[in-house]
Amino acid sequence: MNDERTPGPPREVISVRHLWAGYDGELVLEDVNLSVNKLDFIGLIGPNGGGKTTLLKVLLGLLSPMQGQVRIMGKDVPEGRRYIGYVPQTVAFDQDFPISVWDVAQMGRLGTRRLLQRYTAEDNELVAQALRNVDMLHLRDRPIGALSGGQRQRVYIARALAAEPKILLLDEPLSSVDFQVSKDIYELLSLLNEYLTILLVSHDMNAISSHVKTIGCLNRRLFYHAQRQITPDMMQAAYGCPIDLIAHGVPHRVFEQHDSKESRE
Repeated sequence: MNDERTPGPPREVISVRHLWAGYDGELVLEDVNLSVNKLDFIGLIGPNGGGKTTLLKVLLGLLSPMQGQVRIMGKDVPEGRRYIGYVPQTVAFDQDFPISVWDVAQMGRLGTRRLLQRYTAEDNELVAQALRNVDMLHLRDRPIGALSGGQRQRVYIARALAAEPKILLLDEPLSSVDFQVSKDIYELLSLLNEYLTILLVSHDMNAISSHVKTIGCLNRRLFYHAQRQITPDMMQAAYGCPIDLIAHGVPHRVFEQHDSKESRE
């Protein structure tokens, strides 16, 4: 007799199999394989040009694979991407443009409705809840241009949440905020991870290793073993040079150790 309390196998929400992708015939991703399970919180690191943003574009349906298969919630990308909320690296806008926090968050509902359809009471409640979840509802009438960088990031996360996603993709979401704001948003993401699967790409190895559940390195090819540790072998494979990485949250050396002139003498 089966024990209903015994957890079943992890539910796969993103499946990437033998993905090759790039632009104008030039490869950026080579034979990438990734399995993301429900309520994972995965951080991907890697050098500039390594393909992190390209992978997100494939998952969002903005770039078609050259080869391979991608499934979102068991569906092809055009259908499955509706389950994804996306927070981009930067959002360009005129800071003097009169658009409020509420208006920006409400944009998250656009993909769930027909063209020119009015927002419903249900839409408004979902937007309010999204802003409440990121502690920004009290600033709903504030112009977006009057907010700090950290506050704007919270609003962009609320915009993604308003679409009722099951998966949250974030592309370098903390590249323009200070340490304390970054820490606060990572804590927010940890709370959201209680009911959302999260895939985040970042250059900040120390911060990402302190907050996510598992880490991968992407540089054309993906090195991911569903573990939290960043191993020297992963870094060597991804960055192509020796890198010493010490414990989480502790400064690390990103150049190969070498003898100084004084030590040689």
